[in-house]
Amino acid sequence: MMVKTQSKGHGVTGLHVGTENVRRYFPQGTQNIELQLGHLRIQCGLKPDFWQGQPEIHDPRLCAWLESKNLHGTANRTVSLAMIPAGNNSFQLQPMSLALRSAKAKMPPASAA
Repeated sequence: MMVKTQSKGHGVTGLHVGTENVRRYFPQGTQNIELQLGHLRIQCGLKPDFWQGQPEIHDPRLCAWLESKNLHGTANRTVSLAMIPAGNNSFQLQPMSLALRSAKAKMPPASAA
């Protein structure tokens, strides 16, 4: 699924998941999810309003990781990321370019006709 960084002010404050992604990937009432950020794994809490029009994930460790990877946009721009399901309530977060390369590597080669 594609998610976007969310900025308020000068720094990245979290991820905007989107309502369609919430309905598809997050069972109502899930309290915590695990995010795999490279070699780092963190557990993030989901607030009740996550399912009520505010599909956002906020965590200071997530914010620090996003900023350390320079995954922040300007005041009017966000950065798209891939959030890949990796088990029960677990997701791997990757820059879109890395996720696309990984997906292409898994595709079978095109046959010559």
